[in-house]
Amino acid sequence: MLAHEAAIRLAVFAGVLAIMLLWEMLAPARTATAATRIRRANNLALVALDTLLLRLLFPVLAVGLALEREGQGLIPLLGLPAWLAMAVAVVLFDLAIYWQHRLFHAVPLFWRLHRVHHADPDFDVTTALRFHPGEIILSMTLKLALVWLLGPPAEAVMIFEVLLNASAMFNHGNVRLPAGAEAMLRRLIVTPDLHRVHHSERAGEMHRNFGFCLSLWDRWFDTLTAQPQAGHVAMRIGLPGPAPTARDLWLDRLLLMPWRSAPTPAQKLGRGLDRQD
Repeated sequence: MLAHEAAIRLAVFAGVLAIMLLWEMLAPARTATAATRIRRANNLALVALDTLLLRLLFPVLAVGLALEREGQGLIPLLGLPAWLAMAVAVVLFDLAIYWQHRLFHAVPLFWRLHRVHHADPDFDVTTALRFHPGEIILSMTLKLALVWLLGPPAEAVMIFEVLLNASAMFNHGNVRLPAGAEAMLRRLIVTPDLHRVHHSERAGEMHRNFGFCLSLWDRWFDTLTAQPQAGHVAMRIGLPGPAPTARDLWLDRLLLMPWRSAPTPAQKLGRGLDRQD
């Protein structure tokens, strides 16, 4: 499996992206408010640039480092069976992503980078790919540090990378699940309705619902808002202030966005804001 890591990750990425795009076309949850083709094309250009920069800047990525650290780190010290070590590693990585996400909302410099993601005026599968290169580089640095510390099985790191990518595209989808299925699934995983709240322009909703895969972290750490105050159809997606122009959606503007004036994030790591649940 590890020998075909790149091919597997690319196949899952392309497959999930195609499924979500088709689902959004056939049954969208919301009507697009911005220039969809321009926005999507530049979101995809941004993820292509991010991928290229990671390959150029990091001689080894997460799975490669896990192979180098095999048998070293905190997880090997526990002496767990292989299957349990893999499960523990995946869950710990998801917990780490939850806290990393909160950190990017709480630290002003990090928020300047992360607001590129939140500035998307619509919410669809390509929003899951819209991250500034600076955030991607910081995220990979933190991930490599976690791999070095934990020493997880390389297979677990690969599974998590695939799972994180697929779940992010799913929960950013402009789709609506049947009410019963949505209520059941959100008990375990982050659904599109649950994550859409996080992309509200309201601070009390934007700084909530930080989970990417498992939804239990938001419940455990009291950062869950079940529904947006305005409802899923009427809520305004993006950052407060004037809606971006079509020109603002282009790649060059996205890359320069962190260096324009940005409000200090109001979210505190100790708790969320303006609870609505």
